[in-house]
Amino acid sequence: MTSIFLQSPHNIGRLTNLRHLNLSRSYFSGKIPTEISYLSSLVSLDLSSLLVYRLQLDQTTFETILHNLTNLEVLSLYAINISSPIPVNISSSSLRYLNLEFTNLRGTFTQSFFLVPKLENLKLGANDLLKGVLPKIHPSNTTLLELDISNTGISGELTDSIGTFSSLNILNLKGCRFSGSIPDSIGNLTQIRYLDFSYNHFTGHIPSTISQLKHLTYLSLSSNSFSGELPDIFSNLQELHYLYLSNNSFISSFPSKIVSLTHLECLDLSYNSMNGTIPSSVFSLPLLGLLWLNNNRFSGLPDELKTNPTLVRLFLSHNQLSGSFPQSLSNLTNLSILDLSSNNITVDEGNQITFPNLKVLMLSSCELKDFPHFLTNVKKLQALDISNNKICGQIPNWFSGIRWDNLYYLNLSHNSLTGHLPKFHFHNIGYLDLKFNFLQGPLPSSVCNMNYLQSLHLSHNNFSNSIPSCLGSMSSLKVLDLRRNNFTGSLPPLCAQNTSLRTIVLNGNQFEGTLPFSLLNCSNLEVVDIGNNAINDTFPAWLGTLQQLHVLILKSNMFHGPISTCQTTFCFPKLRIFDLSYNQFSGSLPAKVFGNFKAMIKLDTGQIKYMGPSQLSLYQSYEDSVSLVIKGQDIELERISTIMTTIDLSSNHFEGVIPKTLKDLSSLWLLNLSHNNLIGHIPMELGQLNKLEALDLSWNRLTGKIPRELTTMKFLAVLNLSQNLLIGSIPQGLQFNTFENDSYGGNLDLCGPPLSKQCETSDPSHVPQPLEYEDESYFFSGFTWESVVIGYSFGLVVGTVVWSLVFKYRKPKWFVEFFEGIYPKKMRRSMKRAQRRRT
Repeated sequence: MTSIFLQSPHNIGRLTNLRHLNLSRSYFSGKIPTEISYLSSLVSLDLSSLLVYRLQLDQTTFETILHNLTNLEVLSLYAINISSPIPVNISSSSLRYLNLEFTNLRGTFTQSFFLVPKLENLKLGANDLLKGVLPKIHPSNTTLLELDISNTGISGELTDSIGTFSSLNILNLKGCRFSGSIPDSIGNLTQIRYLDFSYNHFTGHIPSTISQLKHLTYLSLSSNSFSGELPDIFSNLQELHYLYLSNNSFISSFPSKIVSLTHLECLDLSYNSMNGTIPSSVFSLPLLGLLWLNNNRFSGLPDELKTNPTLVRLFLSHNQLSGSFPQSLSNLTNLSILDLSSNNITVDEGNQITFPNLKVLMLSSCELKDFPHFLTNVKKLQALDISNNKICGQIPNWFSGIRWDNLYYLNLSHNSLTGHLPKFHFHNIGYLDLKFNFLQGPLPSSVCNMNYLQSLHLSHNNFSNSIPSCLGSMSSLKVLDLRRNNFTGSLPPLCAQNTSLRTIVLNGNQFEGTLPFSLLNCSNLEVVDIGNNAINDTFPAWLGTLQQLHVLILKSNMFHGPISTCQTTFCFPKLRIFDLSYNQFSGSLPAKVFGNFKAMIKLDTGQIKYMGPSQLSLYQSYEDSVSLVIKGQDIELERISTIMTTIDLSSNHFEGVIPKTLKDLSSLWLLNLSHNNLIGHIPMELGQLNKLEALDLSWNRLTGKIPRELTTMKFLAVLNLSQNLLIGSIPQGLQFNTFENDSYGGNLDLCGPPLSKQCETSDPSHVPQPLEYEDESYFFSGFTWESVVIGYSFGLVVGTVVWSLVFKYRKPKWFVEFFEGIYPKKMRRSMKRAQRRRT
């Protein structure tokens, strides 16, 4: 049968006597043939796909299947792209099982399915375009055993009619948009075993009638807006295995009667406002394997933990637990995961605690002042997090000498560690995080022995010397973050034998030389940030061949020359952050290069996501971060959203006109072309950048009027056109009514609000002539008023000479070299301060 569908799919309609057709879990793609709806004898049809939306089913064929196949009892179209509304009429009176999950159903949810007399299983989950409300159900249908409408757009209040489904075993409303209270009629679902109302907007109290659901094994009410005291209704649910009540607003003490639930395996009360102590009896639950109590206000940790040797996972993070690390925890001989993060816990070095089966230990954001010495007794550790504590001094020899062959995750970040990085013996480590410490010296060559390393974070330390060349040939490495250190020398041949690297952040070091061409081997590269170094090179147009590159930051180096275009057809197709500021680039603005930025041209209207591998390990995810000038301020973004788009070419030597083709970058948020030698008019076409939030064209030689078309940019929050040669009245309307004088300062022939100069006092025939600045670094691109004041520190005479030279004549080269040689840093700081005041 499979071969017929593959070779001649349209011939399948000839099999009119076929009763069962199962092509599920296949890798077919393309359009499902209409002829499949001719199989009138079908009793079961399963076309479920392993790959979402690889198969398409048109609306007509879908409706025909539900209307004509009257013998059909089982229909599963899981993960097939139907992209049509739910049919109003369904004639298949024999239908018992219907699975339409992940089918891109849309439109308004109707009661048509509830009118099918024999329907037992209805699964419509993961169709977020499916809207409407849950219709009032009449008791005519008592056969339904499963109703799953999770992760859809169905909203409104849950009506009392939900109680008419007295035969339901499974009710899944997770991730919808229901509001209001849960009706008392929920207690009529006496056969229910699985009930999930999580991630909605339910309010009020949990109805007491839930205590009548004696067959319930799974109950989740997490991530709603329930409030008040937690009702004592769970002791009757003796079959309950899983209870999730997290992320609400319960304020009561721990529900002590919950200890009577002898089958309970998982209890989650995290992210509430519960208070008091945790009764020791909770640890005597025979089958309790998972306990989440984090982010409450529990104040004590029971000593009687030894009563539950079967406890496997214990989560008590984000509470107000205090005191020393409990000795009694060592009695939990089967404990595998222990999370006490974000508490006021210290470690008594006298404790001889042993954890024979401990694999994960999380003690971040506690009050630790030393490495816990009991770690010498832990032999099977896979993950250790003692970050964000008060540990100072050198990493002890006993710690670096431990041989944890299975250690995969180690986080020592945000402490006060000093000295050199020792030689670790963790050869299987995948995630090493040492950022925000005071470690110094060279990076030891032992890092080359970490053959499975995926993520290396050494940022914000004092490491020096060159980095080991082996980092360029580690086949597993995905993230290399060495920012804000003192590394020197040339960049090693990164990706020399490696194509896994996706993030390279070397910002804020002292690297020099040129960019290694070996980066071309990094086919998965998404982020390149080498800003604030001393790289001396021309524009690396060859990086445009990296089809996954999203972020390119070269700012504050010694790059020079024009911006050349790459020779490939698809050049920088996914680039969204492009920062070349504070370099020595010259020539005209690269209009052809801008035309390649497809990700800035096509507006991404999808859900906001953040860059970085979603999960590098079982214990820690990673998200990219960069430092950008946003609205006049240097801001370090801890996360990069997938809709952030910026171009910063400021503080270079670009000349010529602003290209009109910038208008095509319709998703651009930030554009900074300030401190260059640009001439000509401001293109009125820039007004088409309707997503732009910040526009800085200051400190250039732009002429003409401010285009009225710029007033149509409704999201524009920051505008800086100061220190140009603009003329005429300032246009008014929308965002332009919010800008102050600083946006226009230094343009002597501008008039009208917000400036005090009235337009009628100007001579309309007067057109200002460009100042005769032949030198490329003319006055306004290199000096501020603060730098002029510096001249007075040499005395009144020298200051007077400086003043006359500045304002009477063009700036001589000896003058530029003298002052820029002595005060480059001060001048740059003053420019930044002036810019911050303006924005």
